[in-house]
Amino acid sequence: MTQSQPTVTPKLQEPKFGFNDYAERLNGRAAMIGFVATLLIEYVTGKGLLEWLGLY
Repeated sequence: MTQSQPTVTPKLQEPKFGFNDYAERLNGRAAMIGFVATLLIEYVTGKGLLEWLGLY
């Protein structure tokens, strides 16, 4: 007996949570924006981030 192969490929939905391409891309963009914002704060105020936050 031979088994036939399926003819239709199921269409799976992208997961809304967890490690998926959209979440990783969004996280990367948020990290880049945060890094650039930190550099701008340090440049404008002349202080490091920890100094600016009052932690140092």
